[in-house]
Amino acid sequence: MPVHRSGTAHRRRLLAVGTLLAAFSLLSPLPSSSAAAATDIPDRGSAHMGMGVIAHDGEDGTPTSGDAVQTEGVDVSGHQGNVAWATLWNSGVRWAYTKATEGTYYTNPYFAQQYNGSYNVGMIRGSYHFGTPDTTTGAAQANYFVDHGGGWSRDGRTLPGVLDIEWNPYGAACYGKTQSAMVSWIGSFLAQYKARTGRDAVIYTATTWWTQCTGDHAGFASANPLWIARYASAPGTLPAGWGYYTMWQYTSSGPTVGDHDKFNGAPDRVVALANG
Repeated sequence: MPVHRSGTAHRRRLLAVGTLLAAFSLLSPLPSSSAAAATDIPDRGSAHMGMGVIAHDGEDGTPTSGDAVQTEGVDVSGHQGNVAWATLWNSGVRWAYTKATEGTYYTNPYFAQQYNGSYNVGMIRGSYHFGTPDTTTGAAQANYFVDHGGGWSRDGRTLPGVLDIEWNPYGAACYGKTQSAMVSWIGSFLAQYKARTGRDAVIYTATTWWTQCTGDHAGFASANPLWIARYASAPGTLPAGWGYYTMWQYTSSGPTVGDHDKFNGAPDRVVALANG
């Protein structure tokens, strides 16, 4: 019965193929939830001011037009690329900060266009460092910052450097540090920055992060100006020790570049901060 034998052989071949496919499926398991979560971690170097504000603090309105005299500013980093500085100047922006560095491993490839471009249209400008306390010491990062765009000169157009210290986009919110260890790390950065430049750095942070990760430490308020992050109609409660903010990042969805800020005073006060 040749037809019968041929049908039997065909069924055996199909069975063998099915067995092989099943075996291969066991060798290629579906991605685990931890692997999927890992894909949500951004690349090192991509952090920027306010990256975690909406996720942790949300957003609730924008400042009202009846506020006291304030001066509009922006902050930018590599993720914005080349910035249309003339457009921002024409819209009333008068000061800007550019991300220079992160940790001791990253420099902003757009730094020259952003830092010099803002200056060339007439803005008073400065640079900031995104701190990563889990990678190297505060002093080492201050040196890296100063060596890669974070310097200062008394020319009336250069603002003091900023330490951006906020939620860790790459892991645990407080970078694996206790509150006292975090205060020590910040203090190390600030002391070294002043030793290198003669200026007290500005601290950019959010009240909720500062409370969680430093225990609402008040010891830096007497020397270091505060740049508060809160996307709302008012800056809200400030960290301990500071009776007022110097700058306020109030949105990440403003015109042209997204991140917009208010300086707490008229343009002459921005110049005063630049001059020290």
